[in-house]
Amino acid sequence: MSKSKSAYVRPLDIKHGRVDMSHGSGGRASAQLIETVFAAAFDNEYLRQGNDGAVLPLPPANSRLVMSTDAHVVSPLFFPGGDIGSLSVHGTVNDLAMMGARPLWLSASFILEEGFALSELQRIVNSMAQAAKAAGVTIVTGDTKVVERGKGDGVYISTTGVGYVQGVTSPSGDGARAGDAILLSGAIGDHGMAIMSQREGLEFDSAIESDSVALHELVAVMLATGAEIHVLRDPTRGGLATTLNEIARQSGVGMVLNEGSIPVHKQVLAACEFLGLDPLYVANEGKLVAICAEADVGKLLDAMRAHPLAPLAAVIGFVIADEACFVQMNTKLGGRRMVDWLNGDQLPRIC
Repeated sequence: MSKSKSAYVRPLDIKHGRVDMSHGSGGRASAQLIETVFAAAFDNEYLRQGNDGAVLPLPPANSRLVMSTDAHVVSPLFFPGGDIGSLSVHGTVNDLAMMGARPLWLSASFILEEGFALSELQRIVNSMAQAAKAAGVTIVTGDTKVVERGKGDGVYISTTGVGYVQGVTSPSGDGARAGDAILLSGAIGDHGMAIMSQREGLEFDSAIESDSVALHELVAVMLATGAEIHVLRDPTRGGLATTLNEIARQSGVGMVLNEGSIPVHKQVLAACEFLGLDPLYVANEGKLVAICAEADVGKLLDAMRAHPLAPLAAVIGFVIADEACFVQMNTKLGGRRMVDWLNGDQLPRIC
């Protein structure tokens, strides 16, 4: 996705134009697309190098590189609270942040369908650029391919992120220990139900918007408390339930949750009930789970609640010793039930 400097490159007709197969050919039309849409939005010193990759400076001394990659196939492409462009940035930034890393650079690969409106592509790319700028990360390289009409769904985006982490240890999915507390940064299910409400044409008294946002600044505040944070994870596909089962298995522990402590917005709960869904399994794009030493709960929770992204942060349960690695939940009715892995895919194309 290098920025072309060729004299023959003329801007495309964004208002009326559509993607065609020549835009993926590597020729003049490809150069026009890159110049008019991508380079104009993502312009920076690394992209301007004009090569097939980017030569980047080394991170600070005594730090370690962290890399993550993700693909985004959400449908619809535009939804309340975001779109596939901003989502692709937030998703990869958050994957780095959950490792305790400071995100630095992103690459972006676009699969475009023949016939896709250039105006919508520009809208997505501009949203992506704005999200990257807000998150303090730079999109330094990328690629574009075009598939025939009917063999795609407008646009798919793959992003890879690179950042760095300092110190000898960082949060890891195998770090949970018996006695640890399980913290959640806010209400669950907003992203998944925003997508589903859009698909189903549902309307509620209060609109449901995606919680899609970059979480690295919240994580930085949490780490700065000095709390002993063993695990960080964003509960995306499969929701909170699946994320906790993944951590329990990876760490070789069990968990007990308290249903009454898990925040869920009323409109999200209503939408889930209407569609027959459990909010525990609904995707999130702007929430995190933190598992920390019990002694550090107070200062970590205070720091989270003081941050604008986590005013509803809560302790939702504790880690226990359990060779079976079960996740259980004390219900509001006084019973206890299993919280199992997600079976199947109740919400396809959610991120």
